[in-house]
Amino acid sequence: MVIRPLVLGVAAVLLAGCVTVGPDYAAPQTAPATLQQAGAVDYVTDHPVAAWWSQFDDPVLDQLVREALLANLDVRIAVSRVNEARAVFSERRLDLAPHVTMGVEGTRTKQPVEGQGRVETDSYSAGFDAAWELDLFGRVRRSAEAAHADLQAQRNDLQAVQVTVAAEVARNYFELRGTQKRLDVSRRILQTLGETQRLTESRFDLGAGSQLEVQSSLARVRAVEAEVPMLEAAEGQSRHRLAVLVGQRPGELDALLVPREAPAFAKALPIGDTTELLRQRPDVRAAERRLAAATARVGVATADLFPRVSLRGFIGFLSGGWGNLVNGDNRAWQVTPSISWAAFDMGSVRARLRASEAQADGVAAQYEQAVLGALEETENALLSYAKQQAQLKLRLEQSVAARRAAELAEVRYRAGSSDFLTLLDAQRTQLAADDALAQAEAGVNVGVVTIYKSLGGWGEQDVAPALAALP
Repeated sequence: MVIRPLVLGVAAVLLAGCVTVGPDYAAPQTAPATLQQAGAVDYVTDHPVAAWWSQFDDPVLDQLVREALLANLDVRIAVSRVNEARAVFSERRLDLAPHVTMGVEGTRTKQPVEGQGRVETDSYSAGFDAAWELDLFGRVRRSAEAAHADLQAQRNDLQAVQVTVAAEVARNYFELRGTQKRLDVSRRILQTLGETQRLTESRFDLGAGSQLEVQSSLARVRAVEAEVPMLEAAEGQSRHRLAVLVGQRPGELDALLVPREAPAFAKALPIGDTTELLRQRPDVRAAERRLAAATARVGVATADLFPRVSLRGFIGFLSGGWGNLVNGDNRAWQVTPSISWAAFDMGSVRARLRASEAQADGVAAQYEQAVLGALEETENALLSYAKQQAQLKLRLEQSVAARRAAELAEVRYRAGSSDFLTLLDAQRTQLAADDALAQAEAGVNVGVVTIYKSLGGWGEQDVAPALAALP
């Protein structure tokens, strides 16, 4: 019989042991990050809390970030991809074991039989079928290894999305507060300019002023009034954006986002041990896991150079009728070993292998790109924040001086010892200084957000809440 030697050959191969072909993955040896800007006086090496936004002591911001991490649609999409990758990994891992199915089948045939004419025959079976690829060269194991790395990459992608969403919520929140403060500055200046306008009209009516002063004052009032609508538009857009970030429709957060103070971050910023930056960044970790998956797929392509050995089997009952199908006399079994090998199609197999190797080379370059991008982003964030703090100090001094100058100019103008253009220029300077101060305060807070985003949020984020929130 042919089957016996084949079974004996398969057994001999199994006794010889399995071989996993292809390259074994080793993580890239990347030097720890050395950030030049991390030593500035604006930073300390204390470890910040994972929920870094809580350092602003703003309950509205805390609520927005918490809701966004659960309800943001980008987070939900990332969660679905994690679940998909987990299912694929489970399937690949189960490929290592035999696949067993249960079936019942009935067949009726009518065919000619020599000397008997056309004869009808019935055949019925019930039992279990099994199929198993003997993973002699590691093709299935490499597939499972690649799927596991893909799952880890998707989990890191989810963490990266969480970091981005938290940062986007905080950034838009501080930009909203900055715009609201700029609106408040404009409205306060309009009150002052309105008083000046009434004063110039009164002086003109009394013959102590001129039409030039009246029209110049009116022009300045209208110039400031013209800036208010665009600031109001920017405020509304920020509110709408925050609503969408937390998974709600535009306008549904308006009651929560009424104006409130958002002081600039005014203490040394804890950034922890920045040499661990590349381990903290989920995008870098995801790139490394994708490199592991691509390397495993080279092993899958390499295994295709070798034969595949499979076993198929059946155990159950065979009978010519339903009535006595499940009967001890009708028990049956079958084992079918098979070997397949692309011996005459090696050109295609080797081409696929070269393609997988080229893909792995590209993924390796993407990993290096992710490392360099992380270093650049963090250096820029640290540099910008230090300069923003320096700018804020100067803007504060500018605002104080401009406000004092405007007060003195008004006193001198009322006393008649200074002309109106001097007062108008002092008020214009005060508006510009206060507006610049509001922007600088918001810029400092946005700078904090940018730093923590560049640091990877702070370490590995807990993805369990996002996973548990979805069905």
